[in-house]
Amino acid sequence: MSDGWQKRQVFWVLLGLTLLVFAAISVLDQPLHTPAAPAGIVSFELAGTPARAQAILASWGPRQQVAAALSLGLDYLFLSLYGLTLAWGCWRVAARRRGRVARWGRRLGWGALVAAGFDAVENFALIRLLWGAQDPLWPRLAWGCATVKFTLVVLAVLYLIVALVAARRASPEAA
Repeated sequence: MSDGWQKRQVFWVLLGLTLLVFAAISVLDQPLHTPAAPAGIVSFELAGTPARAQAILASWGPRQQVAAALSLGLDYLFLSLYGLTLAWGCWRVAARRRGRVARWGRRLGWGALVAAGFDAVENFALIRLLWGAQDPLWPRLAWGCATVKFTLVVLAVLYLIVALVAARRASPEAA
């Protein structure tokens, strides 16, 4: 069994676990889609202002707020998994490349872990809001962390997609 095969297996296990937890979070998110929160928990993450955050919370009944709390709790597992999955994938691609492509892969791998850290802080701010905190800091902090998180995650995912497409073009029989 080669080292490369084992590293590939680690990536696929991480990806599978990430998708499994994402599916669970998606189920919890379904009842959170309201006119005030058309994107569910993501609307809450990006509320940005106390008024908007309170409008979203007011649109959620007690059961929906429990679903939101469970989603945020489960998101701590999810952020660990997606952070490791994206980092591992970017680093694996970077290890097989040189120059600028390799540098970007290494940076985006670290960026995925940084994104997970921002996600953890964002979750803390959202939990504070769920618990009734009124300080305008919390929705602003959640918005800022979510914005950085989404940017870093999208960049890492795009890097991996481009690398996959490039690998398929270089080796069409592998498809």
